[in-house]
Amino acid sequence: MTLIPAASADPCPGVEVVFARGTFEAPGPGQTGQAFVDALRAHLPDESVDLYPVNYPASLDFPRAADGVADASTRVAAIAAQCPETQIVLGGYSQGAAVAAYTTTDVVPPGYALPPGITGPLPPEIADHVAAVVLFGKPTQGFVHMLVQTAPPITIGSRYADRTIDLCMVGDPVCSPDGFERSAHSAYRTAGMTTEAAQFAADRVRLRA
Repeated sequence: MTLIPAASADPCPGVEVVFARGTFEAPGPGQTGQAFVDALRAHLPDESVDLYPVNYPASLDFPRAADGVADASTRVAAIAAQCPETQIVLGGYSQGAAVAAYTTTDVVPPGYALPPGITGPLPPEIADHVAAVVLFGKPTQGFVHMLVQTAPPITIGSRYADRTIDLCMVGDPVCSPDGFERSAHSAYRTAGMTTEAAQFAADRVRLRA
């Protein structure tokens, strides 16, 4: 009789990055997201680090960012249920940072009608599975209101605030009301901020291990 060894590969990674790309980037994590994941893997050489790119249009039709919130929320909840030992790192760049921030929200603003696919904030216990939230170039409310006046405030939920790094390049007009350098919005990879965020996330993964 030939014995067939049982599969030993754990289907659940040690860490899963759920990352939302920026406006007009091709489907996937985008350049900033990929640079962040590469840096995180370098900081966590003994961990399996998987990547889930959030599925949404990433277009100038900002209300469709809700598609990303729905997809990110569904993925985070699924990982928490199916792989409870997996540590989740939620992140995003530019419009994707808004998606990630909205995903952490505690409450729905009064009078705001939830878009299709979203039933409300994630259950409170989901936060226990999220090791870190990394945001690059998160849009100011003023910037978002240039696209759609009815967008709700972009805030980090209270359960996630102590594990969030919110990075804004000096001069970035998307995340800084005083920014006037368009090139700054594309500089997160080259300015070392993806490495900074990776160190932040890796430290929090280790703290929770």
